[in-house]
Amino acid sequence: MLDLKHTLGDFEDSLRNTRKEVLTMASVAQQNLGSAVTGLLNRNEDLCNDAIAEDEEVNQLERAIDQRGMEILIRFNPVATDLRMVVAAMKISANLERISDQAENVARRARKVLKKDAVQEVNLIGPIYELAANLLKDAVKSFAEDDANLALTLFERDQVLDKLHRKAIKKYTTLMEEDIENLRTYLNLIFIVRCLERVGDHSVNIGEETVYINQGRSIRHIGPSALNDEDED
Repeated sequence: MLDLKHTLGDFEDSLRNTRKEVLTMASVAQQNLGSAVTGLLNRNEDLCNDAIAEDEEVNQLERAIDQRGMEILIRFNPVATDLRMVVAAMKISANLERISDQAENVARRARKVLKKDAVQEVNLIGPIYELAANLLKDAVKSFAEDDANLALTLFERDQVLDKLHRKAIKKYTTLMEEDIENLRTYLNLIFIVRCLERVGDHSVNIGEETVYINQGRSIRHIGPSALNDEDED
């Protein structure tokens, strides 16, 4: 005879462990991003190396979450909120893996910058990183606390990051024309700014999945306005 109590317990444990692994993955990805940018701003190559080395842990966690998610779907056939949580967790892990990839890219570019003389304009990276890091932090918090309202704030805040990103790209492009001696440094800084902008995009994606889990509505590629449209129908 099927032990329903035992099966339910296994299911709940699997869901709990999936969420825990996603949050662990998020913590490592955040740390990698912080190490990469701090390494750049403080001219500390060891921190850049740490960000590159730790990316493999994020990759392993993504594979583990994918495997666990598939096992849950096949073994327990979840429905409603539980189904959305499993599917969203797998998508969130993919976004976290890409964020860690961006951190690795920043670290590799930063190491190239550190081989050259310091330029004052590297400080433009700081405010951009702060915006991206806060977006990521709140995206993770919205998932951890099932806070769809917090997730919805990410869209407008990402637009602020996009504006700062464009402003920095314009500044570095001008400097490339004016300061040929440091052209490669400015080019690497442009790539770093673009990586940080992508972190914001992936953070918004995480927020979209949180909204999907809690409200059962997909707002991908549309944003919060999708909720207003559905309310009017």
